[in-house]
Amino acid sequence: CTAEPRATGIVWSVSRDVTRYAALLNEPGEVAVYLGNLLDKTYTGVYHVNLTLHLYFHPAPPPLTQHADLIVPISRSLPLNDGQWFAVQNATDVQSKSLSIPSNTYRAVLEVSVSFHSSDEFWYTNPPNEYIQANNLSSVSGNGAFREVIVKVDDHIVGAVWPFTVIYTGGVNPLLWRPITGIGSFNLPTYDIDITPFLGKLLDGKEHNFGFAVTNALDVWYIDANLHLWLDHKSKKTVGSLISYDAPALALNLDYGFSGLDGKFVTGASRHVSATGSVKSSYGEVTTTFYQRFSYVNSNVYRSNGTVQVVNQTIDAKSGVFVKDTSAVLLSEEVHKVFPLYVYTGTSDQVGDEYSLISLVKLGINEKSVSGGKLGFSYRSLRNAQSARGTMKVKKNLVVSGLGQTHQVYKYMGTDGCYFRDVSSKNYTIISDNSGDSCSKGSPSSGVKFSSNKNQPARKRLLKL
Repeated sequence: CTAEPRATGIVWSVSRDVTRYAALLNEPGEVAVYLGNLLDKTYTGVYHVNLTLHLYFHPAPPPLTQHADLIVPISRSLPLNDGQWFAVQNATDVQSKSLSIPSNTYRAVLEVSVSFHSSDEFWYTNPPNEYIQANNLSSVSGNGAFREVIVKVDDHIVGAVWPFTVIYTGGVNPLLWRPITGIGSFNLPTYDIDITPFLGKLLDGKEHNFGFAVTNALDVWYIDANLHLWLDHKSKKTVGSLISYDAPALALNLDYGFSGLDGKFVTGASRHVSATGSVKSSYGEVTTTFYQRFSYVNSNVYRSNGTVQVVNQTIDAKSGVFVKDTSAVLLSEEVHKVFPLYVYTGTSDQVGDEYSLISLVKLGINEKSVSGGKLGFSYRSLRNAQSARGTMKVKKNLVVSGLGQTHQVYKYMGTDGCYFRDVSSKNYTIISDNSGDSCSKGSPSSGVKFSSNKNQPARKRLLKL
């Protein structure tokens, strides 16, 4: 997403660690950048882009080198003039690409990118179709408030993506996201699915189909992926086998009741995927297990004759990778992510195509990961939270006036260090900005505060995270 245009012009920057794509820099090549632009009577701007690459060198030992030897794109094929994303347009649409992988592959990770727009830009606010039909609301998006991206290799569901609810710079109230933009809007998160357990089926020299679908999708979901491959340079061919596989059907339920435009809709869902497989290479026989566990709950309430909508949602995603050879555990990693979301919108003073809107948004990422094995122990904890509120006057789908303020707190702690930042903005202006990198107890970046009441029993002292 880009910054929202202004008459005086816009300037923004994005930094991204691209170390995992280091294999692409091993020999001369071209870098292609695509950023779609809309040009009409209202929007007349042209992008000017500067790209800078910083290089560092730090070799890692085999066989579990941190970064892949080969990266294969899974996307629409060149030449194109409108980007390489697959466009999933409805719940039955499946976009895919067939390819073969090198015969000496010993590890494979699929990195998936997801971007939702148009009728599903705010999929988490969509009511079920029964509500729309009962109230004859042809202008409202439906299919309910649950979405998931299903990733298949041939006929196997190898994993899923339950995406973080990125709010783009024009979302809910554009004035909320100036100059603090919504989490992920300039730098979309990606999602890793380890498909090493399935290498036994992929190492036959034939092409295999990598496909993407979106449960309950409306137009449009943009999806593509990078296939990261680790190659055994001491062998021309590796051999694998699938030991176990479990991917039961999605569990999805909806409880709802409504009268006219007022009602409440509670959606719950869960999914589990796991697979174990082995690969024989010059490093020996290595067994890999990958699993995902998801849970989801969304409460969507309409009141005041449908002029107020309140959405309260939590996505809980756990995943893990366990890798071992005949003598030791090479890698044991678990990642736990929680995506909380709260959205309040209230419409008033509507006359024709003019109305007022008050909005409140809270969203965040809470993530913890722990890994250990031959390469050592590491720990990471991230809490990234935003709270924004504002009002605006809208006429003919354009914001004619309004106010917005946003507060964001970012806390990171890990074996590689700590970082803390607390920043607030109001009406286009940063009003406070504090940051630090200390991990000492009692510092803001530590994220831990102890009660100083010495008269209180130790077991009752407060620990605030």
